[in-house]
Amino acid sequence: MLYAALLIVAIVIGFVILVARRPDGYRIQRETVIGSSPRDVHGILINLRRWDEWSPWEKKDPNMKKTLSDPSEGLGAYYAWSGNKEVGEGRMTIIGVTADEKVLLTLEFIKPFVSTCTIEFSTQHHKDGCRVVWAMTGKNNFVAKIFCLFMDMDKMIGKDFEEGLASLKALAEK
Repeated sequence: MLYAALLIVAIVIGFVILVARRPDGYRIQRETVIGSSPRDVHGILINLRRWDEWSPWEKKDPNMKKTLSDPSEGLGAYYAWSGNKEVGEGRMTIIGVTADEKVLLTLEFIKPFVSTCTIEFSTQHHKDGCRVVWAMTGKNNFVAKIFCLFMDMDKMIGKDFEEGLASLKALAEK
């Protein structure tokens, strides 16, 4: 009985050490080249009202409830949503803008879990139009570190980023 208890304690301690050694932060990034100018692409990204034209999460819950600020573009503009279990609930707010180059947003998830991260879109001239980079960075608390032991966030979120960039490309190249 004592050996079984010691074994369980050793397993728990080992698991805690394994989780604690996981990275404290994450970065998920995807990019594409769009046959349009950085100004045109930036104009789509900075206007939160246009996100329903290309966002991959719009397709996952076409009935989600959305609230947009007025105005819906530029510094301080926000987009809040509440939807099914695939999209959850949250709010994103534009916190930084560099004309035709960068859009920074704070993304706050409420459901299915509480989390805050930063989204960055950068647009740069490219010989074929515009190189667009979509990145998400954040911190991993202990629970997030456990989650990441079993789920690959890069694959999970990266797939959505790839789908969204493909839709953004199609929209911007119209």
